[in-house]
Amino acid sequence: MAFKVLVDDNFHYMDESERYELGVFSTLEAAIEASKKIVDEYLLSAYQTGMTTEALLTSYIFFGEDPFIVATAAEQAGVPFSARDYARQRCEELCRPA
Repeated sequence: MAFKVLVDDNFHYMDESERYELGVFSTLEAAIEASKKIVDEYLLSAYQTGMTTEALLTSYIFFGEDPFIVATAAEQAGVPFSARDYARQRCEELCRPA
């Protein structure tokens, strides 16, 4: 079974013409790691010292890229990954006081 990672642009919400295919991965784990990398790259570039979790998450929601995973086999139901949930978790980690 293969897993395709597609990436939407939050700045162009609901505009499928802004979507691109990151790639097809042979395992779910590889697809999730590639998706997390997309989210992490945005969060690390947008983060500023002293930023709150909500400010960073809001920036991601408006301007970040939103990867999602589609299983290529018809019998595979839902893929257990949410870029927004992952972004929220990473924002909390990045913005946590030292």
